[in-house]
Amino acid sequence: MEGVQIIDVSPRDGLQIDPNIVQTTDKKELIEKLVSSGLNRVEVTSFTHPDKVPQMADAENLMDNVENLKGLKPTVLIPNMKGYERAKQFRNAELNWVSAASQVFNEKNIGTSIEKNMEQFLKVLHNAKKEGFQVCFSIAVAFGCPYEGEVDEGNLLEMIKQVKEAGVDRIGIADTIGIAIPSQVEKLTKKILHVAKETPVAIHLHDTRGLGLANAYSAYKSGINIFETSASGIGGCPFAPGSAGNLATEDLVYLFHRMGVRTGVNFESLLNAADKAANLSSKEPLGRIRHVENRKGRNNL
Repeated sequence: MEGVQIIDVSPRDGLQIDPNIVQTTDKKELIEKLVSSGLNRVEVTSFTHPDKVPQMADAENLMDNVENLKGLKPTVLIPNMKGYERAKQFRNAELNWVSAASQVFNEKNIGTSIEKNMEQFLKVLHNAKKEGFQVCFSIAVAFGCPYEGEVDEGNLLEMIKQVKEAGVDRIGIADTIGIAIPSQVEKLTKKILHVAKETPVAIHLHDTRGLGLANAYSAYKSGINIFETSASGIGGCPFAPGSAGNLATEDLVYLFHRMGVRTGVNFESLLNAADKAANLSSKEPLGRIRHVENRKGRNNL
């Protein structure tokens, strides 16, 4: 069967809402363990304002420590032009810009309208492409918004068309509050892939309602082959009321391995990374497979 690519987001999305500040050395160790397991695509950090996301205040320091880690292809989140100016010193990084599929969420999360956010993104994209960066455009609450409820599908697809034509290297769609169901994922991802055409599309799933794995399977059957997940299922969005952790990387890898789908990941090594992620989180991780494997005799870090 055709292989998939998994991007682990635990150092960024996994830790960003944790109230206990995680040391840079611990984040570095987590990233090293992820890369050692075969996960060479890792979202390392975000260049957000430290007052808004204190956990990411060490973005430059962390990138200094891991940017040249052998095998790592780092992704960093940039929320605005200032974030881009901070991030562009790290030449090996993929830049990830976030918008939202709903106006209210965009204003609460990013502090501006969708239209103004898009204007700023297109300026950043122009500069970033001139400087040789790979750029991803990610869309939060693509399957439902905590403030507006259902998202306008036509507006979402139009946004995807606009950034595709502008020349982004990857498009991300996120179920930020874990509201999606498999039939919705199947229907919407097929439409998104049709609009995106040759531009790669990644899906970022949360497991708030326990449907993350089922939604991932539905996305895969619909043609998605890039998945953003978090070791141990840690994390969530600080601006999405009621959001819980991400789909656990090890749970998805387990599913694909049982299906005979290539991931490029060593499962036992990944469990070690998942243990590390769980130990860094002050919340109970959502991942399931790690607990089963530990009961079979594995030791936590």
